[in-house]
Amino acid sequence: MSWASRYVGIPQADFGRSEMGCDCWGLARLVYARELGIGLPSYDGAYVSPDEHAEVAALISGAEVDGPWHPVATPEPFDLLLFRRGRFRSHIGINVDTRHMLHMDGTEQARIADIRAPRWSSRFCGAYRHVERGVQCL
Repeated sequence: MSWASRYVGIPQADFGRSEMGCDCWGLARLVYARELGIGLPSYDGAYVSPDEHAEVAALISGAEVDGPWHPVATPEPFDLLLFRRGRFRSHIGINVDTRHMLHMDGTEQARIADIRAPRWSSRFCGAYRHVERGVQCL
């Protein structure tokens, strides 16, 4: 988990896009830029608040259809994991290994979580790989 450990403890910040603070998309964007050299859009101004789960879910759906993300059956490190918050698919984690993800934990900070725990496994919606990483689609 060496690469993921570098991000643990980054504070949660609505619309955050740096090590000074991130939301879940900001964390994915930071990791992709630093670890993979892949620039992800910031989505600045695309949603009013991270609590607007419907707006965030619409952005995610649009990226699935028109964007560079493709579903994968077996997640690899750095694939994005999508989870429901309530009825909306609006939370993203970054796959670390077969059991762990890096994500922003609510209003606290970035941490590593067990994706097999009931809290996460019951809300899991799918894994996605960026086209610049090479994709073997479902």
